[in-house]
Amino acid sequence: MTYCVGMRIDKGLVFMSDTRTNAGIDNVSTFKKMFAWSAPGERVIVIQTAGNLATTQAVISLLEERMKAPADRNPGILEVPTMFQVAKLVGDTLKEVVAAQSGQGPVADSAFSATIIVGGQIAGSEPRLFLVYPEGNFIEASDETPYFQIGETKYGRPILLRGYEPQMDFTDTVKLLMLSFESTLRANLSVGMPLDLLTYEADSLTLGQERRITSDDTYFQAIAEAWSDSIKASIKALPDYKF
Repeated sequence: MTYCVGMRIDKGLVFMSDTRTNAGIDNVSTFKKMFAWSAPGERVIVIQTAGNLATTQAVISLLEERMKAPADRNPGILEVPTMFQVAKLVGDTLKEVVAAQSGQGPVADSAFSATIIVGGQIAGSEPRLFLVYPEGNFIEASDETPYFQIGETKYGRPILLRGYEPQMDFTDTVKLLMLSFESTLRANLSVGMPLDLLTYEADSLTLGQERRITSDDTYFQAIAEAWSDSIKASIKALPDYKF
């Protein structure tokens, strides 16, 4: 399984993904699920993937191949003029791969389906964030829906709903995402470390911090312990139930 979050804040974009892939309880592997491309000063594009591993790897490989292919196969994601067209290109590529592998067209319940988060910024426009469905269609983040989750979303969602504020700085946003992932890791063994983190500052047009968080990461451990202690303290501080 997978858990990925792409989040839009006033200061930019933040992405976090796990790396666990499993085919049964005795076949667990680590695969990267976050991919980034940049043309410094012109654009930054980040993709997160969830779903069938063969499908997502094929999509990423096709996108990269078409960036390097002869001119008649362009434009690629580093050439199209808007983030909307980047999302459309990713959706078309996903639809193509799912249809080819399933032999029955791109349907959401196909064993070969996948879901993709696409985010970034192209010079002259604002940072944008999209969620691409297996059928190739997509939606865009907004003030009402400022982040997207894909994969095993239910365990980490309540923390995001309670804690998210658009004016958060990057430090607090990373804390919030770490708590969302820590809760998911505790509740579901199909999501696992290491975690990949990437930040993008609006209008910088260059990749921000890229970090891999391992199970022995002291900061992540401190966040998890402090959160657990805070919950216990909050329970004690709540009004007593009357029997």
